[in-house]
Amino acid sequence: MPSSAEVDPSGARRVSHAQASKILAARTPALANLVAACGPMKLESSQLSHFGALVRSIVHQQLAGSAASAIHARLHTALKGDITPEAVAATGRDVLRSAGLSNAKVTSIYDLAEKVLDGSVNLEPRLVGRMADEAVVSELCKVRGVGVWTAQMFLLFQLRRFDVWPVGDLGVRRGYGLAFGVDPPSPAELEGLGEQFRPYRSVAAWYCWRATEVLPARRKP
Repeated sequence: MPSSAEVDPSGARRVSHAQASKILAARTPALANLVAACGPMKLESSQLSHFGALVRSIVHQQLAGSAASAIHARLHTALKGDITPEAVAATGRDVLRSAGLSNAKVTSIYDLAEKVLDGSVNLEPRLVGRMADEAVVSELCKVRGVGVWTAQMFLLFQLRRFDVWPVGDLGVRRGYGLAFGVDPPSPAELEGLGEQFRPYRSVAAWYCWRATEVLPARRKP
């Protein structure tokens, strides 16, 4: 796992998440309030392989966290703890379906396994670690059912990239609205609004998610 002092693929020197939290708090009162309420951003190191992290992201697509976690736990059991391309390819679709996965997600996980095994998608850690964010998204979107959101979650939580801005994430849009006292912006609007947080947009996104937990919903006048 890269240290917080290393240089990321964009060429910018990285600080810690806690330091980036302080930088954004100094820039923006709305973020300062969230940092005061939630503390500095903390992101646990992933214990999953890149393949395992992508499988988890696929499982979590369009599901509440608790439901997705339960399904992922059943999948882990069904694969006997061996969430690898080889194990998935050797397992019947009915086994994956029995964990609670939809047909679409089973297809996505199989397609990911097949593409990793045949080399059309490369998840070799050293290679992926050197790739720019846009290149990682392009690589992952070769997989059926993996779109920009899934790739961005991989960038943010698995690769711990600092400048990911998932404008399609409803939680981020709602949280931005709560933090800044406005209606939730559209993805296109949020794209421009995120410029103020560069090069730490991942940190800003994390606080937008926290805003949905700690701030009251806005009442319509």
